[in-house]
Amino acid sequence: MLPLFYEETCRAIAQIPSAEFEFVIVDDGSTDGTLAEIHRLRASDPRVRYVSFSRNFGKEAAMLAGMHRATGDFVALLDADLQDPPRLLPDMYRAVTEEGFDCAATRRLTRTGESKVRSFFANNFYHVFNRISHTQLVPGARDFRLMNRKMTDAILDLAESNRFSKGLFSWVGFNTKWIEYDNVERAAGTTKWSFLGLVRYSIEGIVDFSTVPLALASALGFLFCLAALIWVAVIIFRTLEYGNAVPGWSSLACIVLFSSGMQFLTIGILGQYIARTYLETKHRPQYVVRETEE
Repeated sequence: MLPLFYEETCRAIAQIPSAEFEFVIVDDGSTDGTLAEIHRLRASDPRVRYVSFSRNFGKEAAMLAGMHRATGDFVALLDADLQDPPRLLPDMYRAVTEEGFDCAATRRLTRTGESKVRSFFANNFYHVFNRISHTQLVPGARDFRLMNRKMTDAILDLAESNRFSKGLFSWVGFNTKWIEYDNVERAAGTTKWSFLGLVRYSIEGIVDFSTVPLALASALGFLFCLAALIWVAVIIFRTLEYGNAVPGWSSLACIVLFSSGMQFLTIGILGQYIARTYLETKHRPQYVVRETEE
């Protein structure tokens, strides 16, 4: 992908002759020929800089490393698979330099090429997230954006370890222009994001930016306690009225199993928040660098 990405990006930035550019390529612990290709690009173009991780630390760590290493007045984040079209960079640059915006961000209007199941859950994630969080996400938003230095530094000042960048971009605020485009499929290769991986990523985003699941767990606990008290009152009344306890062990077993399941669910929700608090207290770095151009 890198040769294709580099050529496409060079064509795009050639349309902005008034600016100087640098490439900061993040090698997220790849096991193929990515690092060798980065060395080749670096040898032919001194604008190419890079950081190579000691292992795969994930997309969030890679974006953070790129922003840490970037030195320019403006910073653009792009995936190298060309699903973030570099051809949009000139319009994004004009938005932040001529139109008074702090950030030019992109959003997909369509999800052409994705399965219907994946698209369904992705679209509903934004709906659920915006209903339960004060931080609002724009449906179809990509991490592909161009930011001025003030917004970039504001994001870098957020020292949390569990990062959900889509939420962080929205949380810091700033004046953002949204640029829409139709979905672009990968130019080559296959995505490493599995459906379960996306589900985990979605859960992390919800837990990082909303406490509604905790409130929901408390509300469920209260409702079950109330239902139990009402059921106890019914049993006492029928025993006094008819002289025998209410029969129906099978229904009772179902109730016990259901209530136990709800208890495990609420404990699991609580555990998600405790786990993230635990991870934050470790103060581990988000990534470990193996090699840079320096």
